[in-house]
Amino acid sequence: MLNIRKLYGCLILVMMTGLVPAFARINVVTLPDRDTVQLTIYNSVDLTLVKETRHLTFRKGLNRLEFSWANTLIDPTSVEFKANTHADEVEVLDVSFPPRVSNTLEWRINSEVAGDVTVEIRYFTSGIRWSAEYLAEAAQTEKTMTLAGHVRVTNNSGEDYENAQVRLVVGTIRLVEEVVQLARRRMGEREELRNAPTTETLKRAEMNLSFYGMAGGGMAMDAPMKPREIVKEGLSEYFLYTVEGRDTIPNGWSKRLPSFNAPQVPIASYYKFEKESFGEEVRRFYRFTNSTPSKLGNEPLPDGSVYALKLAPKDNLYSFVGKSSVKHIPVNEAVELDLGREQEVTVKPKLLNWQKKDLAFDQNGNVKGWSITESWQIEVQNSKDIEALVDIRRSFSGDWTIQTSSKYERVDANKVKFLLPLKAREKETFTYQMTTRFGSNITK
Repeated sequence: MLNIRKLYGCLILVMMTGLVPAFARINVVTLPDRDTVQLTIYNSVDLTLVKETRHLTFRKGLNRLEFSWANTLIDPTSVEFKANTHADEVEVLDVSFPPRVSNTLEWRINSEVAGDVTVEIRYFTSGIRWSAEYLAEAAQTEKTMTLAGHVRVTNNSGEDYENAQVRLVVGTIRLVEEVVQLARRRMGEREELRNAPTTETLKRAEMNLSFYGMAGGGMAMDAPMKPREIVKEGLSEYFLYTVEGRDTIPNGWSKRLPSFNAPQVPIASYYKFEKESFGEEVRRFYRFTNSTPSKLGNEPLPDGSVYALKLAPKDNLYSFVGKSSVKHIPVNEAVELDLGREQEVTVKPKLLNWQKKDLAFDQNGNVKGWSITESWQIEVQNSKDIEALVDIRRSFSGDWTIQTSSKYERVDANKVKFLLPLKAREKETFTYQMTTRFGSNITK
């Protein structure tokens, strides 16, 4: 039984008679269910293009078709109608908002044919979003991983979408006004809605898809029995993901759909200590590159959450390593995953000596220059069963120099890093001396 309060029970065909006022609603025929529906979800804004097809029975002459969007987040300025069959014989004369009927518009349609016509209705709605999720399963050595991608579609639009083809768009479009704001306005503001610039802005986004020949059509209803796939295609400033097959996405529900699965992806596992960023904690990181040599690189990877697991050899199960988030990852770009605190790798800095020296005085006996020398010891311990690369960063300010027998790199003008490869269950200690000059002692 169709719900006449919802969108898809609110398309009704009304036969016109010359003796009835224009606002009368008689001879109402409830339309059959839609035949197909396609959702194109833009990830950068709260925006979805909906395309549906239906088979309608027209009488020859003037027909009235009503469209209602009560309890949904449809942008009424974007609703469009066209005939897919008998296109030259079916003409939309005008569109208006019926008096004393809220959340409803009416098409007056002249048909030169009596009988079945396949029509397409499309519009933009709000409340349907998608997000990317990744599962990284690292090998016991933490040198490779299996990276699986999924997309999660969440429907809070107020409408159920049954047997829908889903397409996901990565890219940024600019809206003059958010669709959700237009959908929630009172229908007393009809003239402002009719003149709102949003529709033209969104049409340009749709035209971009049409230019590449992918705006219309869909996949066959009878999809083969095989693992689902997501087809990826580049569209200039956009990137389009088309989910294979069809899914029912009820209002208020989320659906998790597979995207890709890439085994043997090379990763670099390392640990960072930087007091200014992490306090006294050591943080674990994975780094990988979205490239063909890394078994990836077929398309950019959208923003999302990453859950990292590691294979435990004793029971051949995976243990949870940590969770991170990633921004949009273009092809051939490396990404660093911060997986949180690591307790089996420790770094303990210890101040051994502090000295103020090289005092300089002016003619009045006031101190005008001095230097501070600090001696530090850094103890690093790897309690893990595998080797660990530890990245230790130390920050300084002013005019400084460092003396040490350990190898280090300058990160920038105020930071150095020490890279220590440690074997399983190995401890290492190194020292350095830092001299900072002030006042007239500054040489830089």
